[in-house]
Amino acid sequence: MAIEDTLGHHVLTQSGYAETPERRPSPAHRHDLWRSPVSSPFVRRRRLATELRALREQRGLTADEVAAQIYRSRMMVSKLENARCSPNIGVVMKILDVLEAPADQYNDIVTIARDAAERGWWDAYGDAMGARQRIYADLESGAATIREYNQFTIPGALQTPDFIKFIIEMAAAEGRIDFVAERLMEARQRRQAHLLGPQGPRYEIILDEVVVRRPTAPAQVMLNQLRALIETAAKHPRVTVLILPLAADFTGRLLPKSAFFLFDFIDPSDPPMAVVDTVSTDIVHTEHDEIMRYNQRYEHLRQAALSGAASLGLLTDAADDLENRIELSR
Repeated sequence: MAIEDTLGHHVLTQSGYAETPERRPSPAHRHDLWRSPVSSPFVRRRRLATELRALREQRGLTADEVAAQIYRSRMMVSKLENARCSPNIGVVMKILDVLEAPADQYNDIVTIARDAAERGWWDAYGDAMGARQRIYADLESGAATIREYNQFTIPGALQTPDFIKFIIEMAAAEGRIDFVAERLMEARQRRQAHLLGPQGPRYEIILDEVVVRRPTAPAQVMLNQLRALIETAAKHPRVTVLILPLAADFTGRLLPKSAFFLFDFIDPSDPPMAVVDTVSTDIVHTEHDEIMRYNQRYEHLRQAALSGAASLGLLTDAADDLENRIELSR
């Protein structure tokens, strides 16, 4: 599985995350050494890439010429300009010297590079937590708001431990494991603690009604999941759960073919992102036109979705119906 940018360049693969080596602190020290950065290192790497490339082009230099002047390979410069690696601050400073960056711009770019080089708690897990989950943990760390549409399953941030365990079992049965089950469970709960904690983002999710009506786990596990979802939606001040009903009229609009996420970040200078969840890859969009297109799609979904109160009512009805079926089967 890989994360790709809009040009099709892989920026995350199973074998490596932004091409930085994995560190493995001992469990006793892990929480002291690894934390959630204020900004998303992934987002800052992309900002750094844009700033360096723009400055180089303004100076009329090629990547080869810059590489020769700092005594590094062209590949290193290319990786920095395409957000394919965690930056070396010393190398970035040498590039800025070659490009004769003005003092204020120099300081700004070095600050961005330092943020881009940050290591979050997810880096302690390496590939054990799964490549996809690592990128979402990174993006969530600097998010101010997250909006999600999902027509397939309960969002990971709102899944109960038993629901997660069942999904892991199903993945293992298909032979598609690219993670360590125990580590993935631990990391998923760490993500939930951040998203639902006092410093977490505003989080709005639009779920297709089929997600809550069609059992995708053993009945009691599914019932407990629905009850937990209802409790979170009813009590959490920053979480909103909306249901897109089966009877919603979508005439004249395109129903999205995939789940997707919209991220806005704490620092307004960090560009918003749309991440599209396809079967084989997640695609990151940062271009203005693509962001606007997915914003419009989300607004169409929101207009067709039930209100917050009506969504809670439907969720409660679905849970009650499932509970009645469980009782009848006993």
